[in-house]
Amino acid sequence: MLYRSIYIGNPAYLKLKDNQMHILEPESNEVKGKVPVEDLGLLMLDHWQITISHQLIQRLMGNNVVVVSCDEVHLPHGIMLPMYGHTEHSERVKYQIEASEPLKKQLWKQTIESKIINQIEVLKKLGNYYEPMLVYLNSVKSGDATNMEGIAAQHYWKYLISLDFLRQRFGESPNQFFNFGYAVLRSIVARALVETGLIPVLGIFHKNKYNPYCLADDVMEPYRPFVDALVMDWLIENPNSEDLTKEFKAHILKIATKDVKIDRVIRPLIVGVKTTCSSLYKCYTGEKRLISYPEFI
Repeated sequence: MLYRSIYIGNPAYLKLKDNQMHILEPESNEVKGKVPVEDLGLLMLDHWQITISHQLIQRLMGNNVVVVSCDEVHLPHGIMLPMYGHTEHSERVKYQIEASEPLKKQLWKQTIESKIINQIEVLKKLGNYYEPMLVYLNSVKSGDATNMEGIAAQHYWKYLISLDFLRQRFGESPNQFFNFGYAVLRSIVARALVETGLIPVLGIFHKNKYNPYCLADDVMEPYRPFVDALVMDWLIENPNSEDLTKEFKAHILKIATKDVKIDRVIRPLIVGVKTTCSSLYKCYTGEKRLISYPEFI
């Protein structure tokens, strides 16, 4: 099923009626749009004057819709997810908790290899210098003990943006565009983990005690280049852009429906992420040895 991502950036009243999300103009009560709840994958709220009924929230949670709330600078600030997204939740968490360190190191190795492969594809697509990345890819060890991820990233960002560019959360433009895209991606991944019955806080590699989404940050790594490609498309078309406009946000929300190839099958990214999370669970149980990560088509 192809899920929809909805962005709301104006005053609105959202309510449930006939199993649809009705979007109303607050003053006139005029219905501006209707979306079946079962079609929703992500709902982004980006205005102080948005009101949402509790009945609608409950139905959204029941359908594993991730609700993203933006702050005063229009960046995703929080996400709402159902507490339990799978009928076998406790059993699946048991396998996740009991995963051995050698297994997690092998899974992290696969994750970094896939990330570097996709970074190479982004540079290739842009016609940029990528060849040293092939050496880094072939040098990834168990647990990425030699930090090939960091070494590859130094090359990647220099030749993706500019030689003096620093990729930082609070860095100069165009960092804000990547930050927004990654926040959306993180929400999609967290949704899929909960739907799979896994706990987002228990990571493969990330272990920051202040981070409630360690596993989401692990799993999203090979998907980041897909965000990068979308951001670069925007920057090429809008070279002087520095603001997170509604048009940019609508452009980034296309990430959910962007086609990716996983296990030789082409799927929308939001579906592909679920495939990745399901394969991760099977790695925990011993049914599989490899995580199913995305490739560019």
